[in-house]
Amino acid sequence: MLTQVAQGVLVHRSELLRNNTVVVRGRTGVLLVDAGITGAEMSCLANDLGELGLPVVAGFSTHPDWDHVLWHPGLGDAPRHGTARCAAALRDLRSDDGWRARVTEGLPPEIADEVPLDLFGLVTGLPAGTVRIPWDGPDVWVIEHPAHSPGHAALLVEDSGVLVAGDMLSDVFVPMLDDFTDTNDPVEEYLAGLRVLEDVADDVAVLVPGHGSAVAGTENVRDRIGRDRAYLHALRDGRRPDDPRIDAAEPGWEWVSGIHEGQAAGLARWNEGHL
Repeated sequence: MLTQVAQGVLVHRSELLRNNTVVVRGRTGVLLVDAGITGAEMSCLANDLGELGLPVVAGFSTHPDWDHVLWHPGLGDAPRHGTARCAAALRDLRSDDGWRARVTEGLPPEIADEVPLDLFGLVTGLPAGTVRIPWDGPDVWVIEHPAHSPGHAALLVEDSGVLVAGDMLSDVFVPMLDDFTDTNDPVEEYLAGLRVLEDVADDVAVLVPGHGSAVAGTENVRDRIGRDRAYLHALRDGRRPDDPRIDAAEPGWEWVSGIHEGQAAGLARWNEGHL
């Protein structure tokens, strides 16, 4: 179940949404990024790591979406990190007595009974401005940016040049925008996030998105940035994007076009309110 994508970096994939859990080897154990989505998958991951003699010594959630903040008892009780904004969003969610029901309502029905929520969202925020994961392993740089959701951050593993991109730069999902409100412009925020990732592209040997396929090489990273930027420009300009993730999706992923249609409608309503 674990696939090596670079020296010292392994990936474990969840099939339903093609979530990628990333494992970075350190001196005394591993850093586990976005642990997985079903109990069985996370238990399998824990067993695989146990067989390799690799305890989990730190965790990280790239952002506060449900499928990136889950955990399993078999993974141990290592500190689980996120950005300060990510942790604050999760703390606000869990402060509501009905949080569990709200989260359950948003789960894919195919796996709703298989997602363990007891350890959901128990993420400790790193101090604002933290740029490195605090752990006994290779330098892993925190690249926070204003795109997709509050407190979203990519990670760059310095030794291997692996960019763990969270819900950015996917080959199966179009860019998914943050909520439209009176105080933000999600399209411009996403474009700003792409610029932040573009600034480190020359240092990237392997890109691992939160969903979809990993790719190697700076040129492929820049291609994905360019494709997402083109999608956003078309969306902003009211044009139909020329994007294979919408028009030529592989079987079973046709529903991604619905994400686009919803975003186009939401942007149109938001623009009407800002005329």
